[in-house]
Amino acid sequence: MSKSERTRLHIIETVAPIFNKNGYAAMSLSKITDATKLTKGAIYGHFKNKEELAVEAFRYSVRLVLKDLNKYIVKDKKPLDMLLNVAGFYKNYYSYSKKFGGCPILNIGVDSEHQENSIANLVRSYNERILEQFSSLIEMGKKENQIKRDVNSELYAKRFFYMIEGAVYMSHVMKDEHYLIDVAETLRGIILNELKA
Repeated sequence: MSKSERTRLHIIETVAPIFNKNGYAAMSLSKITDATKLTKGAIYGHFKNKEELAVEAFRYSVRLVLKDLNKYIVKDKKPLDMLLNVAGFYKNYYSYSKKFGGCPILNIGVDSEHQENSIANLVRSYNERILEQFSSLIEMGKKENQIKRDVNSELYAKRFFYMIEGAVYMSHVMKDEHYLIDVAETLRGIILNELKA
């Protein structure tokens, strides 16, 4: 990795949790230079504007979360167990997501809601990717006769995702991990009682 690439990565790693915690609009260039200990010229030598930096910071945070989620999912090989692992991952998500300044998908998603820019589009694309992953796990389970064939994969993927993100929101707002602990148990119940063949 070249010095320039290391500096760019340092900037992204440093500002990603700050963007996530404070939001795009509240993130000033002075906060970025204070956090990174770099000059304005150094920041703009690596990013053409604040939006490009915000996009890269968001990508960085979400990729870390998705990498860890995927690692947790594939601890098992059977689709039903992999789906149960989704619930298991989110059971501890409250403390896990604190290192990112909260859930990047939820925080940046809400922050970008009234902006028609590349960040808002990127949030939507990651949401679609997560929904597809959940839906694919259910479809795999159906093919292997672990999940009932008449289960609507897309509908359950959406239910899981909005339940998870709602619990993420409540846990962080109320500073209480039990919303996520409860949603993990609720998801397990749905998987075992409604989906399992």
